[in-house]
Amino acid sequence: MKLKNAKIRMLDLDLKGCIYLNTFSRSERVAQFFKIISRLGDGMFWYVMLAAVWILQGLMYGLQMLYLMLGGSVGTSIYKLLKKKTVRPRPYQVHQVIRLGERPLDHFSFPSGHTLHAVMTTTVLGYVQPILLVLMLPFTVLVALSRMVLGLHYPSDVAVGAMIGGAVASGIVLSAPLCNIAL
Repeated sequence: MKLKNAKIRMLDLDLKGCIYLNTFSRSERVAQFFKIISRLGDGMFWYVMLAAVWILQGLMYGLQMLYLMLGGSVGTSIYKLLKKKTVRPRPYQVHQVIRLGERPLDHFSFPSGHTLHAVMTTTVLGYVQPILLVLMLPFTVLVALSRMVLGLHYPSDVAVGAMIGGAVASGIVLSAPLCNIAL
């Protein structure tokens, strides 16, 4: 019974957090700002960061980029598997008070793939080229916020996406020396 009550409280808190953050999208300027962040988080910002690392590290960084792309594939596989297994509807699909601010890339909410990839890429590229963290850390936070402000994810979706992204990034950074890849 206690576990059930704890789960209900957690889901209630998750919804309240989602509703609170989504209310910011009522401002057209805020909604437009987070739409832009979300679209840049689809890949464009990260491609620019990859190019910046390549330029700053030199052309020999190509092998490490392949390693990062492999990590991205692992992250994608994990979140797609979780989405298929949990089939959690997106907040705007379940709650009338949630305003959809951007068209989703897929059907289900849990976990946030945008946040997963943002945390993973920021962690790995920040390890390689720490100066880029000045740009990547704030952008990663904005990507995570955008998912909730736009009504696409609950806070727990974003938190779990961040944890998976951090775990995949740790795996990349920790196993790179074993593979003779100097990150």
